[in-house]
Amino acid sequence: MNASGMPSHKRSDRMVELLALLNEQGHLSLSYLAEALDASAATIRRDVAVLAAQGLLERTHGGARPAKGNRELPVRLRDGRHQEAKRRIARHVASLIPQGKHAIALTGGTTTAEVLRALRSRGDLTIITNSLSIGLEAAEQGQGRVLIAGGVLRPSSLELVGSLAESTFNHVNIGTAVVGADGLTADGGLTTHDEIEARTNAAMITRARRVIAVCDSSKIGNATLAKMADVADVDILVTDSDLDPAQLSAIRAAGVDVQIVEAPRGLP
Repeated sequence: MNASGMPSHKRSDRMVELLALLNEQGHLSLSYLAEALDASAATIRRDVAVLAAQGLLERTHGGARPAKGNRELPVRLRDGRHQEAKRRIARHVASLIPQGKHAIALTGGTTTAEVLRALRSRGDLTIITNSLSIGLEAAEQGQGRVLIAGGVLRPSSLELVGSLAESTFNHVNIGTAVVGADGLTADGGLTTHDEIEARTNAAMITRARRVIAVCDSSKIGNATLAKMADVADVDILVTDSDLDPAQLSAIRAAGVDVQIVEAPRGLP
């Protein structure tokens, strides 16, 4: 843990890989996990205990198995994943935002948070979001105006969702919506794990003159539970160069302007 009580990036990356192994292979022994993740048995036991306490896996005698249901990672575990790719994507997206006064909506997520940071030199923007963490960070940056949609708090993502949030988006005009996702495919569109979050984000997308999807390559080709929008609703996709070529071709064939930043090498 770091001084804030959150897992370090190295530990959060290991926890993410641990969960991915369980989701792919089912029940696994602690000894197998320790070897696969190049960690000690004691370290893996501690990680498993932390993840079990959050309902992200189930402990068994000498091992672990995936939790029942479709559970997403808490935002504090997602922060360290593919971080450099997300920063590169964010810097490119910032270059696409028009100069002068402009209303930009941001969904919750680690990539959209990086977009906000890339816009820190801009003081002429209206930031509209249903993410508490992004809204507070925008205020601290000194953005011209910050509007946080109300709603029911999702603890895992720190987003406000539901009818109140949807009503907020239905009453504003958005110049550019910057939308993160848990998955994006040509057939399945933009998807996320939670159907209520999907409806809230869909309301944001509907009110935007331009929609920019921000997804690192690990999200491309994945389809999760709830659809936010068809791929045809996306004007621009900004991703990194590690994406699957077949997915790239299919998404471009759907009419999306795919803009690619170079993927970092030798970095998570």
